[in-house]
Amino acid sequence: MRKSTVLITPSPTQTPLVWGLLVLLALVWGSSFIMIKKSLLVYSVTEVAAGRVFLAFVFFLPILLKSRKSIPRPLLGYFFLSGLLGYLLPAFLIAFATTQISSALAGTLNALSPMFTMIIGVLFFTQRSTRLQTIGLLIALAGALMLVFTRNGSVSFTGVNSYALLAVLATVCYGTNINLVARHFGGLPPLVSTAWIFAGVGPLSFGILLATDFFPKMSNPDNLLPSLFMICLGVLASGLMSVLFNRVIQLSSAVFAASVTYLMPIVALSWGLLDHESVGVLQWIGTLIILVGVYLINRRKRSQENT
Repeated sequence: MRKSTVLITPSPTQTPLVWGLLVLLALVWGSSFIMIKKSLLVYSVTEVAAGRVFLAFVFFLPILLKSRKSIPRPLLGYFFLSGLLGYLLPAFLIAFATTQISSALAGTLNALSPMFTMIIGVLFFTQRSTRLQTIGLLIALAGALMLVFTRNGSVSFTGVNSYALLAVLATVCYGTNINLVARHFGGLPPLVSTAWIFAGVGPLSFGILLATDFFPKMSNPDNLLPSLFMICLGVLASGLMSVLFNRVIQLSSAVFAASVTYLMPIVALSWGLLDHESVGVLQWIGTLIILVGVYLINRRKRSQENT
């Protein structure tokens, strides 16, 4: 990029469009944890995880058929890997975690995505980190450890909340996928690239669902509300919002796009309170610590953003 262009072009992370998309993403994705919880009242972990991915695949099917001749073949493997790391594996991890931890805690731990985006970017994608970002990483990690070791409203170092660790592992997958999207799919229209991310994992999810009672449950009128939550998880959260998220990556950066998790814990915690979940003081403190760390991780000088 030429020097003159850097001086006259505002940072992409400061445009109203990008911030507006982030707020919308946070509202929908922050609500996805309570929708998972409500879906699990009828559907199994496997049905919730594979079902939302399959429904997203159905949503994108017209785009897949229309663009099948325009996709570079070397990208197909990256699309499948992105589908696994960004959608299918995290869907199983979070659904399984939500069977034993609150939706509010699952949403809070999701705020670690920018931390792992930075770590994986530095380790495997030749990205650079600043001293301030490293400090932010350590702060976010401290907040995460506080939540992982919290049991029954107090911190105990005699045992680890293994279900909370599953939610953390999901953010490792998210962080890896964000770097993959930024590295390999930047030149493609977000709608097309997102559709092809589901091209491989969608049929795989369909095969998994055939061994379950997913389709009979979906057709049962008694399951109307949980089924609506499932459709929202698949079509809205995993489908349409994924297009917007990839667009944010293209308009800004991988780390900035992951900062949608600033607002997601607030949305998830709000739903948890409305659903009478137990949200203790330590969870609020741990959430605040994580968000402070994420804020520091996301801070970059304008010159770095435009190089």
